[in-house]
Amino acid sequence: MARRLPVALTLAALALTLGACQAAHASTDSAWHPALTQPGNDQPSSAPPVSHAPSRAPSHPAAPSPAQSELPDGPPASAPAAPSAGHGPAGSLTTTGSSAVALTFDDGPDGYSMAVLNLLAEYHIKATFCIIGRQVAAHPDVIRRIVADGHSLCNHTWDHDLMLQKRSAAQITAEMQRTNDAIHAVVPGAPIRYFRAPGGGFSPQIVQIAAGMGMKSLYWQVDPQDWRKPGPQAIINNVIGHTRPGSVVLMHDGGGDRSGTVTALRTILPNFAGRFTLIALP
Repeated sequence: MARRLPVALTLAALALTLGACQAAHASTDSAWHPALTQPGNDQPSSAPPVSHAPSRAPSHPAAPSPAQSELPDGPPASAPAAPSAGHGPAGSLTTTGSSAVALTFDDGPDGYSMAVLNLLAEYHIKATFCIIGRQVAAHPDVIRRIVADGHSLCNHTWDHDLMLQKRSAAQITAEMQRTNDAIHAVVPGAPIRYFRAPGGGFSPQIVQIAAGMGMKSLYWQVDPQDWRKPGPQAIINNVIGHTRPGSVVLMHDGGGDRSGTVTALRTILPNFAGRFTLIALP
């Protein structure tokens, strides 16, 4: 029995030593290989969850904030977002969009403008005048009369450049802006909501620039070619024979001898007054 005691003590000591070594090894192993956790539990409860950003930008940008989404794209708020779509060149307008008919007069102000205005006043008819900018200073009374009588203004460029389509964006803009400035020097604040390219030579670039300046591009549906001076009866036959509800009619109060147009209007205006609603383009 006495000889077995030292052996038992020795075995006990060995067991204690082996247990201590296993505990130390377990502690070291846990430091190098942390225990796995369940998804969502890898952050302390007091910290916000980790955002796992994608390795590349998403194919669709995030939706804008409310403040951003209220901001318009393209032209400023004072201009239309896009030109109105029409059936003329580059989407220019050929009709009024209603049953009303619009008479339009190009190439003034000039020597025959007052005669046209007097006839319109006689028959209580409103119209739209497409103004050449360089002629405004010589006829400011015509511009004032157009506005005072309730007619609409249309920009017809500074100098009736028939090659406007070939010009740069800067040159086109300058033609339009210079004309608007000349008109506003005489009638400050008067709205100029339409633009007509000389000869109807519209291009997508011209229409876009005009829209950016707050002007719709205006073509026509009826053209008696009165600038060729075909005679009053030919003008009458063409205009009365081709005008329908909604038509935009092109005539001229400037650019040469317009006595034939004035004479034709003495027949056209009373005829139209009994057939159509005639408007100044809004």
